[in-house]
Amino acid sequence: MSQFPLSPSTDATANPVAMPLWRRWWRKQSPSRQDRFIALGPLFAVVLFLAAVIAAFGYLRIEEIDREQQAVTRDVEYAQQRLRLRLLERQEQMMRIGRDVSNHEMDAEEFMIQAEALVNQNPELMAISWIDNRRRIKASYVSPSANFIGSRTVGEQLKLGETDGTYELARDLRQPVYSRPLFVQDTRRSNAASLQLQVPLDEQGRFAGVIMGEYSVDGLLRFGIPTEITAKYAVALVDDKATVLAGNLPPPRNGAARLLPWTEDAAKYEIPVSPVGNGLLIRAEGYRASQGVVGSGFFWLVSALSALTVWMLLGNWRHTRRRVQAQEALQNETHFRRAMENSMLTGMRALDMQGRITYVNPAFCQMTGLNEDELVGCTAPFPHWPESEISTLMGRLEDELHGRTPAGGFEVRVKRKNGNTFDARLYVSPLIDPHGQQTGWMTSMTDITEPKRIREELTASYERFTTVLEGLDAAVSVAPMGSSELLFANRLYRSWFGGQASGHVNLVAQVGVPTLKPSGDALDAVDDMAGFPTNALTDALTANAEIFVPELAKWLEVRSRYLTWVDGRLAQMVIATDITPRRHAEEQAAQQNERAQNASRLITMGEMASSVAHELNQPLTAINNYCNGMVSRIKANQISNDDLLVALEKTAKQAWRAGQIIQRIRAFVKRSEPNRTSAEVATLVSNAMELAEIELRRHHVRLTHHIAARLPALMVDRILIEQVLINLMKNAAESIAQSHRPTAQRNVELQVLPKQINGQSVVEFSVLDSGLGLSPEVMERLFEAFYSTKAEGMGIGLKLCRSIVESHQGRLEAVNLYNGDDVIGCRFTFWIPLIPLVSPADSATDTLAAETAGNA
Repeated sequence: MSQFPLSPSTDATANPVAMPLWRRWWRKQSPSRQDRFIALGPLFAVVLFLAAVIAAFGYLRIEEIDREQQAVTRDVEYAQQRLRLRLLERQEQMMRIGRDVSNHEMDAEEFMIQAEALVNQNPELMAISWIDNRRRIKASYVSPSANFIGSRTVGEQLKLGETDGTYELARDLRQPVYSRPLFVQDTRRSNAASLQLQVPLDEQGRFAGVIMGEYSVDGLLRFGIPTEITAKYAVALVDDKATVLAGNLPPPRNGAARLLPWTEDAAKYEIPVSPVGNGLLIRAEGYRASQGVVGSGFFWLVSALSALTVWMLLGNWRHTRRRVQAQEALQNETHFRRAMENSMLTGMRALDMQGRITYVNPAFCQMTGLNEDELVGCTAPFPHWPESEISTLMGRLEDELHGRTPAGGFEVRVKRKNGNTFDARLYVSPLIDPHGQQTGWMTSMTDITEPKRIREELTASYERFTTVLEGLDAAVSVAPMGSSELLFANRLYRSWFGGQASGHVNLVAQVGVPTLKPSGDALDAVDDMAGFPTNALTDALTANAEIFVPELAKWLEVRSRYLTWVDGRLAQMVIATDITPRRHAEEQAAQQNERAQNASRLITMGEMASSVAHELNQPLTAINNYCNGMVSRIKANQISNDDLLVALEKTAKQAWRAGQIIQRIRAFVKRSEPNRTSAEVATLVSNAMELAEIELRRHHVRLTHHIAARLPALMVDRILIEQVLINLMKNAAESIAQSHRPTAQRNVELQVLPKQINGQSVVEFSVLDSGLGLSPEVMERLFEAFYSTKAEGMGIGLKLCRSIVESHQGRLEAVNLYNGDDVIGCRFTFWIPLIPLVSPADSATDTLAAETAGNA
């Protein structure tokens, strides 16, 4: 009977009637079939998602087509109203002329004047004629731009078909009538469409003729349709037979293109030109710019992602099948590892939390001579413990059960079954089960009898290995105090300085250690220490230095200390190591550091290249506009000397601005020798901000700064310090961009303040951002070389910044900014001392970098 209570699922299994039908069906399926159904669920969901996306795209496309059609309809009706109003205005003007003629208030000469004014004011009118009741022309004015092959001659009689029945209709209806579109001969075109308006003349109820106005259909399109309509659509005036009278329409699609579902027809609409009513229509058709639903790139992207998801789900199904196979392989591997464990030479013993042995491997049984049945289940004292050390081993067991054993293990004596003992080293570690709970302690035991014997022999023979000093790569010499005797000199010392003590004395003199001669103050100091322990005396007088020995043409690292010689005398030991290769390596490292700094500046400018190009584009575009404007006005003789001078001054100002941008970039990336000169802090900050603001604007980050007043000048390399400021501000902008802060919180603040640090006057530069800050892991490795949190980063920017600041005897630090427990940003701070202390190593590095830059 199980010792655990039944879970709800177990109760449900015991009572299948209470389970839902689908669950009983699911439990009847095999695990492999269940995995297949589980894999088909997401697949079915993805297919439904793709269908929903297609339906959504189709609906959106239908909505788009409907909106386009509504826009075309609305714009064409607006154009119709404009054209109708224009025709009505011209009709009213001709009707007023007709009333004056009917009332005999206007003769032929006055008619010509009125007709000429009306035609000149309305370019769509080609001609206005006065025709009597016998169809004879009494007066006619034709526009000079009409270019008729034949003109209207006074006294000429109109032919019957020339007005297309409009004359008779106006006579019968006694109201203005528009004709159907007619084609007339034009010198520019073989057939030009025209439209006639017949306004009847009524003299006391008697028909006295008509005032005939002739419109150019092309003119009606050009001057009657608003330009905003013709710019958006292809507009044309057509007759009721779909003949294009004026304007152009896009050619119809071919039959093959109509079969493609994503090439829908463009929106179109046509409407009669009211109140014409004689077959003249306005037709507008939108330009086909959309490729439709299936032609959308986003549609194909969603389809591709859905197909990729289906492919991944199928791959996941295959992975599930392989996982079952992997489980079987894992079981085989477990059995194999157990076989390896049983065959290893290290003894393994497991104890539970009460100190009872729960497991031993064959190696442990072989070491002790006891079998597994004799050991498993035993409690202390164990049968492999020697009787004489039971109390000691009980204490060790207590420490082991409480986790107080050293990490390096401990030595014990172990008794074999035959009574013999051997030395062993035990290593103890917690035994953790798969759920993370500790169930006991695992002990590994190694026989160290033979290694211990060897170690004892090595200890006994330690003195014999003092001859190793002869093979050292360092010159070792020992001389007593107050004497020129040389107590010891190894082979390398003898090869460098011979067997004389002069080399020892010279090394000590260059290092600057007191020689403790009988008449010297140092010896008096030592004599004052009489009675002190020797180790306290020797530790108090030690020195290390790196010196250059011209006689050997080598750099030596000299370490000196005082010791008690074997005869009790106080002696001085000097160890001189040849560090010439290391010095050369340091010099090469300094060169590489200078090259890395230049590469960092080039990388920074490479990242800012697009922004810099945008900055240069503005002045160059302005120069181009000024020059084009001056050329146009000079050609038209419309510019005075004063205006020309103003334009040239603006052009020169923009050219100076572009030159300043290029000069600043060249000064930043120019590879030059290190040059520490007096630099104004405000100028440093201004130059750095000028370059950094380009990158900050690209990330939509606002830069603010605060510089304390009356800051003293700094002795720095201006380009290097500007490089540090630019890198810190650029990193701050990138951190804010990665944090996706809203626009109001995208701020970078630069602060420059005087401070006192460790009693030293410094100028502190701080760059504060509103990003997500730095995690503890990143903070730990922030200034490591080649470590970067950016995928495209090289990991040398902050490392170079720290090297530059430290070369100026400053410090670079980074801390997170908090608002309570929330990180609201990060602050990078570095300070430069007002009076830098240039060490010999720094001087040598600067000189070497200068020589390298000069050679380059």
